[in-house]
Amino acid sequence: MIYDVVIVGGGPGGLSAALALGRARKRVLLCDAGPRRNEAATQIHNFVTRDGTAPDDFRRIGREQLAAYRNVTVQDVGVEAITGSLGAFQVSLASGVVEARRIVLCTGMVDEMLPIEGFRELWGGSIFQCPYCHAWEVQDRPWAYLPSEAGAQMQHFALQARGWTSDVVVFTGGAFEVPAETSAMFAKAGIRIETAPIARLLAHQGKLKAVELADGTAVPCEVMFTHPPQHQVALVGAMGLALDDFGFVKTDPMTRETSVAGVYAAGDLTTRMQGAVHAAAAAGHAVAVLNAGLTAELAINGTL
Repeated sequence: MIYDVVIVGGGPGGLSAALALGRARKRVLLCDAGPRRNEAATQIHNFVTRDGTAPDDFRRIGREQLAAYRNVTVQDVGVEAITGSLGAFQVSLASGVVEARRIVLCTGMVDEMLPIEGFRELWGGSIFQCPYCHAWEVQDRPWAYLPSEAGAQMQHFALQARGWTSDVVVFTGGAFEVPAETSAMFAKAGIRIETAPIARLLAHQGKLKAVELADGTAVPCEVMFTHPPQHQVALVGAMGLALDDFGFVKTDPMTRETSVAGVYAAGDLTTRMQGAVHAAAAAGHAVAVLNAGLTAELAINGTL
């Protein structure tokens, strides 16, 4: 079977790409397998008309709408490898090998759990990355912020957090020093700093209650924001795509094409600006460019 496009990943990005390509009358295979990008999340936010929707419901609705396009096939199957080149990719599935003229990667990223006792258990329930996704539900509660280093990102996030709560504590975990000017800025903004190493996270009935420091001090916190390291899924890592300094797939800003001709990428695997609506929009952008070029190619070759 030769598909015009194989899409890897069936979250908001992959569903958006499949819908646009389906409406463009391309033969599409959407492959979806494994856990959701943010499996612990229970709701999608900041997606107009879908605010508060459960991720599984979002995916179900997306698939139901794709069913109207007979040229789009959705399979719950993993992609084991992608080889070949522009116009002639071989996609190895658990069920066999198919060919594709173009590839769209919407695989997301894998979050690495920090080596702090209690972190894994609280991830997604009391520990989050994005305030736009989760802050409204935990507004006016005591927040912990755990940055990985001192710098502009730490300042930006901590000051931004004050828009949702007046109780913000920045924990350095003893990993770095906070510059004096940053400390003064935080003090003016009512943001506290704890520099001692973190011993563990204390929870009650599955919810964060405090951050326990190495000296035994328990700092009350009901929610923590942090940005743990991330890495690409094995498939993307094996494809030899160019990555940026932070490990995200590099794409052309105008086309969303990767360093491998004919392979496009959209969503969390390309940026720290992560979220359902961002992934869907980026995928729509990518396939609009992809479709224009592919259609011209097929028309010139007489295969439309």
